[in-house]
Amino acid sequence: MEQVIEITVVCVLGALLTLVLRRGTPEAALLLSLAAAVAAALVLTGSIGEILKFLQNLTDLSGVSDDLFVPLFKTVGIALVVKMGGNLCRDAGESALAATIETAGSVCALLVALPLLQTVLSLLMELME
Repeated sequence: MEQVIEITVVCVLGALLTLVLRRGTPEAALLLSLAAAVAAALVLTGSIGEILKFLQNLTDLSGVSDDLFVPLFKTVGIALVVKMGGNLCRDAGESALAATIETAGSVCALLVALPLLQTVLSLLMELME
């Protein structure tokens, strides 16, 4: 709960300062916006560690191979990075770069998920035999 309040305060203050700076120095406004996003992400590092620990515990208890869970976790990470990067590019007025990041993220997510897709395909082929 406290983290949400901290992040909200950092982001709202960053947004207000960015509005003031955007009129005179749009480059500084973009850097401030980026700094606020990084600060918010740093506040979450402890929580992310707890989530990763839980997911590792879940993987261990399930008895399912890590090869099935790792692509899922990596895909979620890619989605989060792409969303933040795309939004920062849009804030900078670079929608073409945001679209490029989103396309690259889709390709990378599919690439990371290939082992999982290959495992599912091989299971389906075994069932059909």
